Parts: sequence; C-alpha cells; structure tokens
Amino acid sequence: MRKLENSELERKSVEAFKESEKTPLILVLDDVRSLHNIGSVFRTADAFLIEKIYLCGITATPPNKEIHKTALGATETVAWEHRDNVLEVIKKLKTDNITTLAIEQVESAIFLQDFKVEKNKKYALIFGNEVFGVSQEAVSQCDGCIEIPQLGTKHSLNISVSAGIVVWDLFQKLNWPK
Repeated sequence: MRKLENSELERKSVEAFKESEKTPLILVLDDVRSLHNIGSVFRTADAFLIEKIYLCGITATPPNKEIHKTALGATETVAWEHRDNVLEVIKKLKTDNITTLAIEQVESAIFLQDFKVEKNKKYALIFGNEVFGVSQEAVSQCDGCIEIPQLGTKHSLNISVSAGIVVWDLFQKLNWPK
C-alpha cells in the first residue's frame, strides 16, 4: 500500500467545483465563535459539495486568516452568505420549501442513524454556538431536530466535529446507492 500524492487525487478546480451539481444540503452556523470551527465547516462543505453556508449572528466571515487556517481555500469554493438573524434565515429557507433541521439534543429528536432522507428534498442543517448550542427560538422554528447519539460522559461534541458527522451521514444517505 502506498500513500497517494496530492497530484494523484484528481481534485476539482475552483471553477469545476462551482459548476458541479451540489449535494442538496445547506449549513447554517448560528453564533459560532471559533474561527477554526468556521474554517473546518467550510472544508467539510467543500469535501461534500455542499450547496451553501449561512453565517449568522456573531459568526465571523471570510476573508479571515484564522478561518483560512482550517478552511485551506474552501471559502473560495463554497457559496456563503452572512445574515444577522438566524430566525429570518430559517423562515426564508422554509419559504423556499427547504426542510430545516436543528442539530441539537431536544425532546423528540430523531437520532441521526434513524433519520431517513427523501431524495427529492433539500435540507438545511442548523448548528449552534459552542456553549449554548442552537437557541430555543431557532429550535422552535425548525421542522425537526437530529441528535447525534453519545455514550460517554460528555454531553456534546465540537461543532465542527458534529458538522462532519451529520454532513457525512446525510451525504451518503442522499448519494448511495446510486
């Protein structure tokens, strides 16, 4: 077994990425404080051809050298937009017939492994602040909530880790088998 060189990975150019058919997922970051978390979510979004990221509230925006440290150029490929109010974003998404899902621990949440995607639907995933999570107001506006099961002593995962887990799970449910 030999590790592949970067030149062997056949990665898309920025132009090819922008022209590619996107995965029908939109990510919404609400009041995410860590610039490294923001950059990491951009990188995950690039890896799975995510349609768009909404950066809401205090969530920082590119260009920013700390975001760039973890995004590694993904801010140039993934479409993004800043909005002051996450509730307005959720309302707009719902008006556009996009299913909104908070990633949060709430009553009646669906465990990630039990969530069934509909291939003809588009989904928006709302991720919250590192300390407070998704606000109750935002949770109340969403169509549903997904919870990542956790079995250890901690009650939460880092937001960039949560985004990676949920995006991968929904990506593979939407795309496989083809």
